[in-house]
Amino acid sequence: MRIGLILTEALGGLRRNISMVISVVLVTFVSLTFVGAAILMQGQIGVMRGYWAERAQVAVYMCSAVSESDTCLDGAASEEQVAAVRAQLEGDALKPLISSMSFDTKEETYAKLVDQLGADQASVLTPDQAFEVFFVTMKDPGQSQVLAEAFSGQNGVEQVKDQLQYLEPLFSALTVATYIAVGIAVLMLIAATLLIGTTIRLSAYARRKEIGIMRLVGASNRFIQTPFVLEGVFAAFLGSALASAAVVAGVHFGVNGYLRGRVPFITTWVTMQDAAFVVPVLIGIGVLLAALSAGFAIRRWLRT
Repeated sequence: MRIGLILTEALGGLRRNISMVISVVLVTFVSLTFVGAAILMQGQIGVMRGYWAERAQVAVYMCSAVSESDTCLDGAASEEQVAAVRAQLEGDALKPLISSMSFDTKEETYAKLVDQLGADQASVLTPDQAFEVFFVTMKDPGQSQVLAEAFSGQNGVEQVKDQLQYLEPLFSALTVATYIAVGIAVLMLIAATLLIGTTIRLSAYARRKEIGIMRLVGASNRFIQTPFVLEGVFAAFLGSALASAAVVAGVHFGVNGYLRGRVPFITTWVTMQDAAFVVPVLIGIGVLLAALSAGFAIRRWLRT
């Protein structure tokens, strides 16, 4: 009976403050949608970094006939210089760090240029002017700098390039976007918390006579507080549910339905399982903040 009475009071409060409840739902929805997006974006960065870290190679470019580096003053790398680099890569110092290694001759490099750029654009070079390249896959991608240090300034080696560095600007841009989403989410959550507290105080003021009567008949503070807390929790739960639906829809339609087929260079994306993991987090954040905010607001009201 008491549970029924508490629920009746909570629903009555929601009906009397419907406009404020809608405001709480919308603010909670927007703020938690940003939270969910930030979590998924950070997860996407981690998935991409892990995928490419396993596949990115370190390229050791030997001097070509058109190289202008200080280590290429003698022109294209000689067979002895190529053999010296190969010996270093297969030596006791570097071999334990290397997972696999391949070598492209000038002709193979030129053929790849033709495939990538087309015969017309690739025709600015001849096969004799193309690079010879060692492609090295490290066991630990974090140790790719070791190769750069090993061949830095060595005659016959024009440059050492870590392919993972080409993706760093993308990772940095996504990280900045995540920080922006988190910042907006925090501001919106603060606004939602303050709005919930204001709603509860207005509701308590509108029912001040009822609260006075309940005190006179000996109702405990907890019994009086519970309907007000439930009002805030219910409104925040609706906002959290909408935010969860938006996150799931974003992954299903935005990622799986749109981006996956239009951004071919990204082969790994966040999944529906990741979205399902975010849902209870969003609902938990919304309900917890609402309960704390509403409980604090009504407790302060009862003390006055």
